[in-house]
Amino acid sequence: MERLGLGKHFAGLAAQLDGVFGVDGVFAHDRLRFIDFVDDVEELLEEVAWQEGRDKKAADGFEEYMLQHYSG
Repeated sequence: MERLGLGKHFAGLAAQLDGVFGVDGVFAHDRLRFIDFVDDVEELLEEVAWQEGRDKKAADGFEEYMLQHYSG
C-alpha cells in the first residue's frame, strides 16, 4: 500500500482485519468464510479509493481475482 501512496490507510485496514489470521499468519477459516473475507476486503478497498478521490471501480475485480486464484 505504501508503494501506491496509500500507506496512511494501512493501520485502519489492518485493525479491521484483526483476528482474521492466526498467529501463524494462516487465514482462520473457523472464524470467517473466505468468500466473506474477500467481499469485506473489496469493500474496504472501495472505501480507500473513495477517500483518495478515486473511482470505487478501482477495486472492482479484486473479489473475482482472489476467488479464482486462492479459493479451494
